[in-house]
Amino acid sequence: MELGLAHYLGLSGVIFAIGVIGVMIRRNAIVILMAVELMLNAANIALVAFSSFTQTIDGQVFVFFVITVAAAEAAVGLALIVVLFRNRKSVSVDDFNLMKW
Repeated sequence: MELGLAHYLGLSGVIFAIGVIGVMIRRNAIVILMAVELMLNAANIALVAFSSFTQTIDGQVFVFFVITVAAAEAAVGLALIVVLFRNRKSVSVDDFNLMKW
């Protein structure tokens, strides 16, 4: 049995759905960041699958940029979480109301 495009897109969809569920139901900021990373990785799987299916390198170039953005997002997100934890002594997103007027 050969794995086709539908198999990779199905895996990507399942991983993306897990990420969306993680963002929607969790209250811990670190878990939410991990769920966002899952969604970005699901998009990467889909891009590489389409790139492989069409025999072009375009999708893999996009993946390179997505990985770069994901690394920057993780660094900035973790820095924000550390600052908020120092101020509020919690990583629950319900406790973060610093940006309200």
